[in-house]
Amino acid sequence: MAKKNEIDEKYIFKLISSNIKRLRALNNMSQLTLALSTGLTHNFINDIENCKKGVSAKTLAKLSMALNAEPYQFFLPDGMANNEIISYVKDFNDSLQKVVSDLTHQYLSGDKK
Repeated sequence: MAKKNEIDEKYIFKLISSNIKRLRALNNMSQLTLALSTGLTHNFINDIENCKKGVSAKTLAKLSMALNAEPYQFFLPDGMANNEIISYVKDFNDSLQKVVSDLTHQYLSGDKK
């Protein structure tokens, strides 16, 4: 059994498989179409989506290209949409830019608090 701060392998398999299904549906692709566009077999796509097989980084790269997705999208928790991620990253970026600007201003003005 995994410790509280460890992520279970089955959770990762389920996360990746559900996101592949979601991204495939967003692209209006069948498993067969996805298989043909990645060079993988239909059975392998089916096994991935049903958590029977895991995927390598090479396979994730193929799926990413075929599904017009960024690799991180395969690891999004259920229900987290891209717009939520984009909003979070934008807010973080804005905050970071303000901190850098403030520190730069302090440094250039000689104000060492």
